[in-house]
Amino acid sequence: MSLTSIVGKAFLSRQKSLEHHTHDAEALQREVFDYLIAKGKGTEYGRKHLFSTIKSYEDFADNVPVNTYEELKDDIDRMRHGETNVLWPGMVRWYAKSSGTTNDKSKFIPVSHDGLHNIHYQGGKDVVALYLRNNPKSRLFDGRSLILGGSHSPNYNVSGSIVGDLSAILIENINPLANLVRVPGKTTALLSDFEVKRDRIARETMTKNVTNLSGVPSWMMSVLVRVLELTGKQHINEVWPNLEVFFHGGIAFTPYRKQYEQLITSPGMHYMETYNASEGFFGIQDDPTDASMLLMLDYGVFYEFIPMDEFGTDHPTIVPLSGVETGRNYAMVISTSCGLWRYVIGDTVQFTSTHPYKFIITGRTKYFINAFGEELIMDNAERGLAYACEQTGAQVREYTAAPVFMDEQARCRHQWLIEFSVPPRSVDEFAGLLDRKLQELNSDYEAKRYHDITLQHLEVIEAKPELFNRWLKAKGKLGGQHKVPRLSNSRKHMDELLALNV
Repeated sequence: MSLTSIVGKAFLSRQKSLEHHTHDAEALQREVFDYLIAKGKGTEYGRKHLFSTIKSYEDFADNVPVNTYEELKDDIDRMRHGETNVLWPGMVRWYAKSSGTTNDKSKFIPVSHDGLHNIHYQGGKDVVALYLRNNPKSRLFDGRSLILGGSHSPNYNVSGSIVGDLSAILIENINPLANLVRVPGKTTALLSDFEVKRDRIARETMTKNVTNLSGVPSWMMSVLVRVLELTGKQHINEVWPNLEVFFHGGIAFTPYRKQYEQLITSPGMHYMETYNASEGFFGIQDDPTDASMLLMLDYGVFYEFIPMDEFGTDHPTIVPLSGVETGRNYAMVISTSCGLWRYVIGDTVQFTSTHPYKFIITGRTKYFINAFGEELIMDNAERGLAYACEQTGAQVREYTAAPVFMDEQARCRHQWLIEFSVPPRSVDEFAGLLDRKLQELNSDYEAKRYHDITLQHLEVIEAKPELFNRWLKAKGKLGGQHKVPRLSNSRKHMDELLALNV
């Protein structure tokens, strides 16, 4: 009998209870809502917004404003200095330094004890529960888990308080028993210099029996390439023959899938997407045949949604879970047991099903191009790139896109800077395929491209190798959970990158 078959029994009850996500979704959310209001009543924020009078969702919507980080950052900074009962009961000691963008100013997301265990760790447990349900012959626990993490540092001068990547906070507080099945060692996992860490991870893990990987696709790819360099092998499954699954999240997997399939040739390899962020753990791909994810409803996260066609207006419609429609693009709003109240997380989602509630991530509220009314979102970009890659045999490592508002001929267009791991035979052909696919996917883009009247044909510039990593390194954001902004209405990032692309 394998260790996995023994350990797997511990997940059976949770596998059963997860069925409530199909049949009792709204009831689960109501329980979370009542829990959050009860916990929040005694906080400074709860008293200010009359939580003691809230009896219904309508009361909540009337009493509590929708917040961005800007509205909560002063309260969060007070919490970081040791004040208690501000946004959440007691003292919050951990703060996830959010790297959803590469802006100079970071966000510090509170991670309470309740949130750490009931949101983040519970999400990790449920990933395993759902994977084992779908793969009853798994040998997951018969080897080691390679988990990539970031780094952390002391938070001001508050005793026992830290700030850093969420992954580092999770590793720092993990049950010691988990260290028996996790690699690399804690010291290596928490190194701040990613280039040093990458080499050490590869050296520490290449002789271990690794059965599963967890991390951001771009950074994990970098580690796997280093493992192959050190071992002289062609494929990762030659190094780790029992590798069976990659639990991935943080960025879209589509641009990396082909590269992973070339590195890991085992026919039994699985890929499972998760939606975990500094602010919470929200979704898990529960069906390997369906790219959409199950919305996790009983973690201490209450969800609301703003239709993207109303986002940014003075009085947008805001609906709870019961009010969403399939096929519509929404900005997600969360209230959590970490003290985030009606917080606009910045991600956009589209529901594919409401029984159960399943969704895909379509982009960021800030990661889109709408300079000329084209409303190009990340989902369009990922699908367009996937098509162009499929047609040309190219592989994309990193990319970003931004508008050219007007060149010397008074022409407007989209400019794409792409770092290829496998370049296309013709960049012009690639650009043409991408442009046509975007028109097929997005009627607004198609309309603006009509006869080149508003928008000219998009431009693809080939990035030098490691350009995006050099740019991230220059900003002190190499490794961890840091991501390249994919789409932007601004040319700030594009111009910085082009200046380095020489």
